[in-house]
Amino acid sequence: MKIVFPTEDDRGVNSVVYGHFGSARCFVVVETETETVKTAVNNDVEHEHGKCQPLHALGGNSVDAVVVGGIGRGALSKLLAAGIKVYHAVEGTVQENLELIKSGHLPEFTLDKTCAGHGTHGACAH
Repeated sequence: MKIVFPTEDDRGVNSVVYGHFGSARCFVVVETETETVKTAVNNDVEHEHGKCQPLHALGGNSVDAVVVGGIGRGALSKLLAAGIKVYHAVEGTVQENLELIKSGHLPEFTLDKTCAGHGTHGACAH
């Protein structure tokens, strides 16, 4: 399974999972079967609010899931339509959230739990 974790910086699995998908500066991509880790730049970070293009943001990386602290309704809908599962991260690192998703302890995002806007430092304004 290939899982994407939006982050503000590139520290691999030690990166902190970011609070909002669209404004994350980069993505840590973890391939769970081979345990490989790479980082991709968010190709859509400068989008207008509400106009996030998540597949463009991922830069053509084919992924199975996204783990993020917050995401807008439009971005979530587009990811789900592409067959990508989206999980609600807990505060902490990629590694901590990776362990939780592997053990089945991260809930999937639903449309009623999406962000209503951007807060400080990229956090969601619920």
